[in-house]
Amino acid sequence: MSIKDRIMQDLTAAMKAKDANRVSTLRMMKTAIMNKQIEKGSVNTELTEDEVIKTLQSLVKQRKDAIEQYRKAGRNDLAEKEASEIRIIEEYLPQPASTEEIVKAVEEAIAETGATSIKDLGAVMKTAIAKLSGKSFDGKQVNQIAREKLQ
Repeated sequence: MSIKDRIMQDLTAAMKAKDANRVSTLRMMKTAIMNKQIEKGSVNTELTEDEVIKTLQSLVKQRKDAIEQYRKAGRNDLAEKEASEIRIIEEYLPQPASTEEIVKAVEEAIAETGATSIKDLGAVMKTAIAKLSGKSFDGKQVNQIAREKLQ
């Protein structure tokens, strides 16, 4: 079953269970996926699983940024709401890449690209991210590890 189908099925179940927080998060996810389909060309054009995953990862990133902003503003209630949305979204994402997997991907990317300095960071990042496709990961962490390895 595709991620999109699981979201639709779980949305129906959450509505029946009257779980308002889960319903609103799943609706937001469904809307983001539909908007991505429209961007791609039409509502009839199905997104690939990778595109759905990238859309959901984007939602997680938006929520993490919002949490940071809410905490700075002293709004822990809103930060907690965003954190609960992240937990729901992450149920539909693949297992996150471990730090070891990220380090390995970065090291392989450095070897493949022949990178020797921080100037080569862009090429290393592009190759490392390609190696991590299908896994959930934080781009900031990949960037940080790549910077450490290139110094």
